[in-house]
Amino acid sequence: MPKKSKRMVVTIDNLSFKAIIGILPFERKTKQKVIVDLSFEYMFHKDSDDFIDYSIVVNIIKKTMKKKRFLLIEDAIIYLENKLNSTFKISNLKLKITKPNILKDCIVGVSNCD
Repeated sequence: MPKKSKRMVVTIDNLSFKAIIGILPFERKTKQKVIVDLSFEYMFHKDSDDFIDYSIVVNIIKKTMKKKRFLLIEDAIIYLENKLNSTFKISNLKLKITKPNILKDCIVGVSNCD
């Protein structure tokens, strides 16, 4: 008899958009490119409509980042962790936010550890 539920991993890579984020004066005025990568686990139930629509996850991230205009990437990660964990039945959420154009000689990003 086949299993009716299975642990799944959802990944969203290279979600790119522009937002106000940062503490430098020019970062508070001009939108910059932001890249979000994330993954999480959830229990998929075959005979149920209880699945996670990744387009909703993407919309929550984009709308939140654009609306909140975070000063620090760390604040954005903590806020998004809380929002996604309270909205969906997920576990092992991994989030990384990158600002690829802020420095000329490197790509800067922050990710959560747990």
